[in-house]
Amino acid sequence: MLRQIKPRTARSKRALEKRAPKITENPKKALFLRGTTCSQIAQDAMADLFAMRQIHAKRFHKKNPVHPFEDSSSLSFFSEKNDCSLILFASSSKKRPHSITFARTFDYKMLDMLEFYLDPETFRSLSQFKTAKVPVGTRPLMVFAGTAFESPVPNAFTMAKSMLIDLFRGETTDKIDVEGLQYVVVVSADEPTSSETSPEVDASSKPTLHLRVYLIRTKRSGQRLPRVELEEHGPRMDFRLGRIQEPDADMMKEALRRAKTNEERTKKNIKTDIMGDKIGRVHTGKLDLSELQTRKMKGLKRSRDQHDDVDADVAEMLEEPKQKRKSAAAKQI
Repeated sequence: MLRQIKPRTARSKRALEKRAPKITENPKKALFLRGTTCSQIAQDAMADLFAMRQIHAKRFHKKNPVHPFEDSSSLSFFSEKNDCSLILFASSSKKRPHSITFARTFDYKMLDMLEFYLDPETFRSLSQFKTAKVPVGTRPLMVFAGTAFESPVPNAFTMAKSMLIDLFRGETTDKIDVEGLQYVVVVSADEPTSSETSPEVDASSKPTLHLRVYLIRTKRSGQRLPRVELEEHGPRMDFRLGRIQEPDADMMKEALRRAKTNEERTKKNIKTDIMGDKIGRVHTGKLDLSELQTRKMKGLKRSRDQHDDVDADVAEMLEEPKQKRKSAAAKQI
């Protein structure tokens, strides 16, 4: 790790402030590296990926004796030295030919890694497609097709989806110009079985990822909406997923944490209608009406005359049984 140095000049201070954490982070930069042994196919694939990410990317051509899954300290050093949180490392060996390792860092420490094994038979480079090329810095549309990407449990395919999104995302904006949507990146996966998704299965038996890039052509359709056609742009790559290093739970939680802002949070059960009036909804529990205290009103009280009439009626009702008893005793005599 690099030692911390206090800035002595205004230029170095601005450089450190640029690297400091922000509420809205800068676009993620990618660093392209190669190992001591790297096939020409893997180098061509890295060159095509670099061409699609050229603005926010750096590429080194020197050989690096690095083994990411054995010792990732060198990749962490390159990440901090070049301020890049996404690293693509190409290598090739007899056991793992044409391999491209995707690695992500958080706070210049290794977060997670995933190996992509490139199929040399179906690979077609960007130069083999004789079509018009998209301008540098254009953001693509992205489509992921396949049930493997929709797993509720994190696995190699969900990690691959996250890494590919980080690779092609670019700058985040809240406004999109429809004219700037010129190409689309389509990543499809074969339908996996339960045995193929387990980590113990060999990479050759896992589902294949198909990466395709198409140009978007809009033509007249005689209606308000144009007719959309796709033309393959390149590159064409097929991958199989290999070794994986899952992120640490505490580090992942820290990486996903968002900074507190001064923006007012939305309150529950409060909304504003079309007239601008604030309407609130209150949820109460079950009410016990037997203990409800009612208000005593004068209108509900009886008058004195009504009380006298009621007393007279009650007295008559009590005197009737006495008269009956007297009459019954006289008959017996």
